[in-house]
Amino acid sequence: MKLILVAMLLVVIITPAFAESLITFDVDTTKFTPGEIVELEGKVQSGLEGEVVAIEIKDADGTLILIRTVTSDSNGEFSLKFKVPSTAAAGSFDVVTNLDIGGESLSESNSFESVVSVTSTPEPVVEQVVNCGPGTIDKDGVCVVDTTTQTEKVVAEEKSSERGGGCLIATATYGSELAPQVQQLRELRDNQLLNTESGKQFMGTFNDVYYSFSPIIADYERENPHFKEAVKLAITPMISSLSLMENAESESEVLGIGISVIMLNLGMYLGIPAIVIVGIRKRK
Repeated sequence: MKLILVAMLLVVIITPAFAESLITFDVDTTKFTPGEIVELEGKVQSGLEGEVVAIEIKDADGTLILIRTVTSDSNGEFSLKFKVPSTAAAGSFDVVTNLDIGGESLSESNSFESVVSVTSTPEPVVEQVVNCGPGTIDKDGVCVVDTTTQTEKVVAEEKSSERGGGCLIATATYGSELAPQVQQLRELRDNQLLNTESGKQFMGTFNDVYYSFSPIIADYERENPHFKEAVKLAITPMISSLSLMENAESESEVLGIGISVIMLNLGMYLGIPAIVIVGIRKRK
């Protein structure tokens, strides 16, 4: 009898510890209004400080409007600002946070409501001219601090992630846009390539070629699991080699390391098979 009581007590004590969410988060608004700048703040469980958190937000139609990765600080806290698109469908916005621990993907999700700005025909009124000083703007007849610079920065960050779209083949191969490999490709594009002129030119040419065939391959991967595994086996070495580009910051470094990575991949995918084929023919 005593053993049963002890076991029940242990269950009561231990269960709350496992019930605690690994990630908790909230936003600074109760309604997502189109054009509004929203700040998302969260915290990871103790012991997971410094871990990378992937954030995905979809509107009421399930359209992806944002996908980002942020790194939690020494206190386990993280934050992200984003602008609600004017084209976002009103209704329930789904926010998903994802944490990759030891190869296992752990997610927490929440929903927030959005509203649509209703445009009505206002009655004619006499406009009042307000002269505001430097650093301020007129808003509804009142001079307020000009936050245009901050807003433009957020919008620029939104556009930089949208240019060129997502990596269709990698997403289909690894099953999610939140997969670490897909995040690596996206961050390489945004943080290294799109920050240099040569990188921008390369991405422009690459996108023209890549998006001419990638939708077909991605669709076939979803239909054929064996083909999907073959693609994963083929592209994993290439994605690993691209990690070298994380050290490129200047124009010259992007060019130098970029050319080295291209040559390395040509050696892996063309050179090694050619050597093997020649060796087999010589033995015959």
